Amino acid sequence: MKTNKFKISRIIILVGVTLLGYSCSNRESKYALDSENIMLEDTGETPVLASIESEEKTEEVTLLDSDRVKTKKNNVDTKLKIIKNANCRIKVKDVEEATVLARKIALKYQGYISDERFTNTNYTKENRFTIRIPQDQFDTVLDSVCGLAEFVDYKNISTIDVTEEYIDITSRLKTKLDVKERYETILRTRAKTVEDILKTEEKLSLLQEEIESAQGRLKYLSNKVSYSTVQVDVYQTIIPKEEPAEYQPRFLDKAKQGLSFGWSIIENLTLLLFYIWPLLVLGGVIFVYFKWVKK
Repeated sequence: MKTNKFKISRIIILVGVTLLGYSCSNRESKYALDSENIMLEDTGETPVLASIESEEKTEEVTLLDSDRVKTKKNNVDTKLKIIKNANCRIKVKDVEEATVLARKIALKYQGYISDERFTNTNYTKENRFTIRIPQDQFDTVLDSVCGLAEFVDYKNISTIDVTEEYIDITSRLKTKLDVKERYETILRTRAKTVEDILKTEEKLSLLQEEIESAQGRLKYLSNKVSYSTVQVDVYQTIIPKEEPAEYQPRFLDKAKQGLSFGWSIIENLTLLLFYIWPLLVLGGVIFVYFKWVKK
């Protein structure tokens, strides 16, 4: 009887240990899964949670597809992004007047002159300046400025299509912002340990740097697309005057020299009196003495 009770007790203990081990194993597995979900990947475009894995992978494949222009048409501006630049060199009658007129043309079409460099030599006057102008007024301003010329040395126009880069950065930026928002939610609601919190914050910091970099690039591209650049070199030819072989002063110059010379004589004579005053005193004494002796 005692043997049966002992066997039953052993069986109960064995079953209890087995159930306890299974429970601990499930708990550790659940914690490992939560930690894995909280851990961030190297970039903001990879999956964050198992529930959004298929969505992120699909979006990433779409971004890497060759036809990026068609990606997210409802959220991304697919309008062509063209950067226009031009430079020209023109000969004018008067550099100062041409510069003033070019500035008025820029202001008329909501533009401005960003920098200006003026040079003047014995043979030429030249001014180089850069006009920033709204893209839709690019051709009008360029033609108006070249219309000031007597002769156009050259006129070059270049365009850069940044549409693909703009859409690519915009799409990736949206992905990073979505990922950042999800991780912030995880940080507030699911991160329990100090290690998980620190790792999450570290990856959020990296995501923020990437987001700011992408935003800065988009801002730069938008500025370049919105305002075109026209660099203008205007110059005029100067015929140098022949220098005389010998300098001949004019009448007024001679008169000034005469007045200066006469004044210098008076000044020197006055100073001479101060230098020889002892002789003058001695001469006066001798004169008075002889005058009284004769009397």
